[in-house]
Amino acid sequence: MRVHERPLAGIKVLDLTNVLAGPYCSYQLMLLGAEVVKIEMPGRGDLARQLGPDAELNRHGIGASFLAQNAGKKSVELDLKDPDDRAVFAEMLGGADVLLENFRAGVLARLGFDRDRLRSLNPALIACSITGFGQTGPMSQAPAYDQIIQGLSGMMSVTGTAETAPLRVGFPVCDSIGGLAAALAVVAAVAARQRTGAGCHLDVSMLEASISAMGWTVSNYLVAGVPPEPTGDQNATAAPSGTFDAADGPLNIAANRQEQFERLCRIVGRADLVTDARFADREGRKAHREALNDELNAALRARPAADWEALLGDAGVPAARILTVPQAVESEQLRHRGFITDLPFPDGSGRRLQVVSSGVLFDGEPLTPPEPPPLLGEHNADVPALVAAWRGTGGIPATRTPSSAE
Repeated sequence: MRVHERPLAGIKVLDLTNVLAGPYCSYQLMLLGAEVVKIEMPGRGDLARQLGPDAELNRHGIGASFLAQNAGKKSVELDLKDPDDRAVFAEMLGGADVLLENFRAGVLARLGFDRDRLRSLNPALIACSITGFGQTGPMSQAPAYDQIIQGLSGMMSVTGTAETAPLRVGFPVCDSIGGLAAALAVVAAVAARQRTGAGCHLDVSMLEASISAMGWTVSNYLVAGVPPEPTGDQNATAAPSGTFDAADGPLNIAANRQEQFERLCRIVGRADLVTDARFADREGRKAHREALNDELNAALRARPAADWEALLGDAGVPAARILTVPQAVESEQLRHRGFITDLPFPDGSGRRLQVVSSGVLFDGEPLTPPEPPPLLGEHNADVPALVAAWRGTGGIPATRTPSSAE
């Protein structure tokens, strides 16, 4: 799928965000076809440029954390505390469709771009603010990182076992959820603007988005009054459903339906478990989960996990090995779907960079980045042309072209 055929082709995004939640949002918008220009602090840029496991890349301002979600974007250096740079930014805003920012609540207004000013510069602008707690409320000024949100959302309290909880989820899930919530809201606002012609302000709270994404864990308490507890690798809603012991390592099985349970028992050679009164129905199996798991684990240890994955999968029983991240990203399934894209490194070193897609195929084709992530300030000289093209006037020059040397 060519860039101009993508759903958000023609949508212009100014991205003031850094690190993860905001850049993840703008990466999703870029994959959908939007033109994204990162506005970065001169000489420093997005903090993610210095983050990642490769110290050499960090020193060169292209850390792995930055490379992961900034492909296909442009980079322009502007210092919004500088009057001239603010004037350039204001001109860019006049032609933008979307503004993304993840400053602490009130910071953008103190820089001279409150909602009234944004509306006066561009009544059709969709301004999206991504913060830990939202723009209002008693915690609106509190600093927040992913781990802080994981703790305050209750997520950590239900991760692990009764002995090990609370545990942090093994990746910055709240940042990703916040970014996805913001991207969804932006797309909805773009659609609404086609009807109304008016822009809007989107106030995204990572805390609220994360609690929303916890689904049944939260609704079990809100609806049924049952406080959730950590259940480790077991599914609290069904049994047998969780992680089991194959001959060579762990195996996930989710026999959540009656017919799946019965097929599982027959395939592992324990058809007698189907007629055991303790395991006759879902509630009974949940009540006697430990005894049922012991019986199944004894049978499952007879074969390797890959064998059970094939046998159970063929019978319609969800089952799969537990992979490492390298095994997961190298799987044939992802290769078949074109999920990972090879790009050149932005520094011209000749190295190849691999980045992920969104997991969505449009008309059978994956959405992949057209270009590698930008070097800091790589598109400084393009600002006058960008402003002219965005505003559609045929030539409004920027007040000045910022320089990465400043």
